[in-house]
Amino acid sequence: MRVLLSTIGSRGEVQPVVGLALELRALGQEIRVCVPPDFREWIEGLGIPVVPIGPEVRHTAKAGQQVVPSKFTPEQRLQLLEATIANQFTTISAAAEGCDVIVAGGAMMMAVRSIAEQLGIHYVYTSFCPVTLPSPHHAPLPMFGPLPTSQTPDNLTLWAEDAQRWNESSGVALNSYLASAGLPAVADVRDHMFTGAPWLAADPTLGPWPRPSDLDVVQTGAWILPDESPLSPELEAFLDAGEPPVYFGFGSMSAAEGLGREMLKSARELGRRAVVARGWAGLSPLDDEPDWLSVGEVNHHALFTRVAAAVHHGGAGTTTAAGRAGAPQVIVPQKYDQHYWAGRVDQLGIGTAHAPGVPTADSLATALERALRPEVTSRANDVAANVRTDGTTVAAQRLMALGS
Repeated sequence: MRVLLSTIGSRGEVQPVVGLALELRALGQEIRVCVPPDFREWIEGLGIPVVPIGPEVRHTAKAGQQVVPSKFTPEQRLQLLEATIANQFTTISAAAEGCDVIVAGGAMMMAVRSIAEQLGIHYVYTSFCPVTLPSPHHAPLPMFGPLPTSQTPDNLTLWAEDAQRWNESSGVALNSYLASAGLPAVADVRDHMFTGAPWLAADPTLGPWPRPSDLDVVQTGAWILPDESPLSPELEAFLDAGEPPVYFGFGSMSAAEGLGREMLKSARELGRRAVVARGWAGLSPLDDEPDWLSVGEVNHHALFTRVAAAVHHGGAGTTTAAGRAGAPQVIVPQKYDQHYWAGRVDQLGIGTAHAPGVPTADSLATALERALRPEVTSRANDVAANVRTDGTTVAAQRLMALGS
């Protein structure tokens, strides 16, 4: 079976796709991935063929440069969507030649189902967070600008308005391209992309799909990328030199100037050491004291089992890694699904949801003080025992069943 796995997101979307690719390859399937060029060298180093799509996304993590479609003017948004859709038809169509199925991961994959139908192959849409899929149990995320105030602001009404916004933006761009290619128009672009049976690659304990539901959602569990890489000798020595530190990291997110310093100050207020992940924003506290260590790419699971708490942006992958390791969490959400994960950590009693926006040393210290309470640590360990690690196996077996 030949499978194309594609996403145009950042590390949070690409890493689970790579996890599934490795599982499929181990089961003897032929795999290729179509992802932003930032990740090509890393993925090809794993022996997986890569077709790059779109521009690099890493440079957008610099402070003030994050690409946020909801902040664009309608004209800018339409231009972006037209370029994105045209690029998908050109690049993904070529990458999918000879494949039996395309798996599209995350939002903004508007053209992929049409490509699969054009090629006569299977199509699977996958979300990495429950609240990105329509449900009466939650409101839609503001993908295309602030949600309008409705006279009847129930969730179903908000989802109907969300579908209208998709049609007025990406639907215009998609149908324009389809018309130029002599292909039939799509009446509802969002539901066309999601299908009636989308997959949800999120852990059922950390991010359960709410039922009842009109969608026949297949929750596979999170697609966890196996990582056996050791921690660096420098990091091992730092961990061994004192009490478990607090981890700080914002992954592939942008960060305000001086955030690294505020993070370190918050740890010091509580008498804690710190490990600061530079991430795409290049976080650094910028002093020479021995109570902190700067790290680059690191095995999150291995590190999180040895920290007192993890302070992060609330990406699905980082939340799952900390949840699996039993590390209490402080989530500082910035956008999109990160607010959901912050709320879930708070609801589960395994950490603290920091207020959105730019944190200060005092606000971080307050949130950390709560997360470091013994009852939170105990609860985090209890929840960790229920976090599944078989998501890629479940997804791979379902994909292989499509070809049988």
